[in-house]
Amino acid sequence: MTPPRQPSGSESGSGNGRRPVPRGSAQSASGRSQPAKGQPARGQSAKAQPAKPQPAKAQPARSQSAKAQPAKSGSVGRTPRAPQQRRPEGRPPARSQAAVRPKGRPPLRPKALKLAEPKRRLRVITVVLSLVFSVFAGRLVQLQLVDADALAADANTNRYLNIPITAERGSITSSDGVALAATVDAYDITADPAMFTPEATGIPDAPEQAAALLSPILGVPKEKIAADLHTPKSRYKRLAAQQTPAAKKQISDLKSGLEKQAGSRACQAQKKLLGKPADQGGRTRVDNECANPLAGVFNRETQKRIYPADGLAANLVGFVNAEGEGAGGLELQYQKLLAGKDGHSSYAQSGGRLVPTAGGSMEPAVSGSDVKLTVNRDIQWAAQRAITDQVANSGAEKGYVVVQDVKTGQVLAMASAPGFNPNDLSLSKQAQLGNPALGDAYEPGSTAKLMSMAAVLDSGKATWDTKVTVPNRLVRAGQQFKDDVDHDTWYLTLAGVLAKSSNIGTIEAVETLGDGDQLKANQALDGYMRKFGVAAPTGLGFPGETPGMLKKPEDLVASEKYNISFGQGPMQMNALQATSVYSTIANGGVRVAPSIVQGVTDPNGTYKPSAPGEQTRVVSPETAKTLTSMLESVVDDEQGTGGKAAIPGYRVAGKTGTANRGAANGVGYDGYTASFIGFAPADAPRYTVSCTLQGPVNGHFGGQLCGPVFKQVMEFTLKTMQVPPSGSQAPNLTVDWKP
Repeated sequence: MTPPRQPSGSESGSGNGRRPVPRGSAQSASGRSQPAKGQPARGQSAKAQPAKPQPAKAQPARSQSAKAQPAKSGSVGRTPRAPQQRRPEGRPPARSQAAVRPKGRPPLRPKALKLAEPKRRLRVITVVLSLVFSVFAGRLVQLQLVDADALAADANTNRYLNIPITAERGSITSSDGVALAATVDAYDITADPAMFTPEATGIPDAPEQAAALLSPILGVPKEKIAADLHTPKSRYKRLAAQQTPAAKKQISDLKSGLEKQAGSRACQAQKKLLGKPADQGGRTRVDNECANPLAGVFNRETQKRIYPADGLAANLVGFVNAEGEGAGGLELQYQKLLAGKDGHSSYAQSGGRLVPTAGGSMEPAVSGSDVKLTVNRDIQWAAQRAITDQVANSGAEKGYVVVQDVKTGQVLAMASAPGFNPNDLSLSKQAQLGNPALGDAYEPGSTAKLMSMAAVLDSGKATWDTKVTVPNRLVRAGQQFKDDVDHDTWYLTLAGVLAKSSNIGTIEAVETLGDGDQLKANQALDGYMRKFGVAAPTGLGFPGETPGMLKKPEDLVASEKYNISFGQGPMQMNALQATSVYSTIANGGVRVAPSIVQGVTDPNGTYKPSAPGEQTRVVSPETAKTLTSMLESVVDDEQGTGGKAAIPGYRVAGKTGTANRGAANGVGYDGYTASFIGFAPADAPRYTVSCTLQGPVNGHFGGQLCGPVFKQVMEFTLKTMQVPPSGSQAPNLTVDWKP
């Protein structure tokens, strides 16, 4: 501690010859450091005479009060000295503003600033920091707790792209496993519209520039592309579907070239100036050379449906639409099975590039199943060629051929003309895209007489050699009925009625079913027709298939009661139904439900065959055998109408059909339907072939127009399937008799 000051001798009077120093000056002087003894004072020359020693003023001890003590006896008569505040160590006291600086003395130091109270300053800082941290904490709570989910969703929406993964569509193959419809690699050209805004690209017309570049490659109008890109709220747009690998590569190369050009130093410098003030050299856009309008264009690997055989079996196989979904035929019927299950992939992107470390998710796609048909490619080709040629030669509106295995009910061919190429639907009319062999309901005409004869024989009302007298005209229900040609009275056996395709003879035969009661006769005939599958779905479930029509016996009026016996009027069938009638007789009287699908292979490679067609006995084996012999007379007998269907070496059973064709408006008739249906070999039947022509103009008789088609297709089928020739001769049933 500092010792107490001692009284100064200089303050006892003027004995030292010096005038007293003013109080303020003395107080100031006491606060300055005093030079050491024997050292010159600050501001004086070293040669200056040293100042006389000054007696030290009394200072209170540190342990004492800061209040000034009265001077001792040596200071009597002077005003007591004001108390001094305690100053921190090492800091000089503030200089008095009232001090008078003596002449010749060094200048006084400036007055030191008085610091604020530390505790008060600390409290203020604490309050301010508390307010700041409170704001930060509140915002943090809002971001992390209150708005966390919404903000995270927004961030993911802007950062992550969710891309669908299209499942590989299953194939449709022929019976030998060769693809009739297959899938190949293709690419969907997609875009992120948010990457085409002026802020993202640096140019105001990025959608228009991108559209101008893409339109010639994609074959899509540039106006449509630009419109799709002007939707920034949408993060995904498909600009074109199922593009070829060549188109995808062309776009990728173009995009890479633009990206390289936009990445130059000069272009990068322009981009850094975007959005800056004009006085700093800012820009509102970059030059076109520095923009990459294709930065937001991507490609997604997908598939394209192709048909390797072009139009082969197209009316049966069908086609897909622009989305790759089945839109017709079997493609539509088995859409769910063929399509499989799509997956999806989600990944983070920045500037159109994948961010590999940002994570993502993927649900793999499940491939579709393969559908194997019963169709034989070679037989389908032969049938399609034959009917196409005959439609052209006869001037018919259309025609169709069906080939069926009589034992299994499987369809080996179903050809229509005119057809279409599913690889390019733009070349075909809408009416050509269906399958008329299943979609057309028509009056079968004389081919339906087989069912009438089956009812008569199977019910025991007649035999093949029952004698029938056939006049030139027959009056029933006030109407005259006639045959296709005028003739004198014919004396025919029941086999002869079928061989010569007599309408009058058939009416007379059916009348025996009712024993004079026509309603009863029609009810018996109706029962057999329905067992043959008339007016019932075939079981294929094919899109657009018609079940046909058969009016109930109770609803038949006037001539309808008689027309129905020879396939006109109140009944309609499709081509497969008509074919199935003959297959039933060829199969010994047992109807096997038709089928078109042989089996399905699932995505795991497991093959599951289709269930066999349902079997229904329609007539007895004896009736079927007799009817087969009667049908052979149609082809072999010189009085028969089906001579053009004969095949050397094989016994053929069949029937011609020539029917009035219903008008398109449903009122009356317009033109003809010509047909021929038969099976071979007649001694051991294997296959049935039917031919139907709608609206021919160069002739109209079924034997003349469809007989040759039957022969061509059946002959090819027998050779393809390696069926040996018949080993016996036809029975040559007697067709007429003499009164």
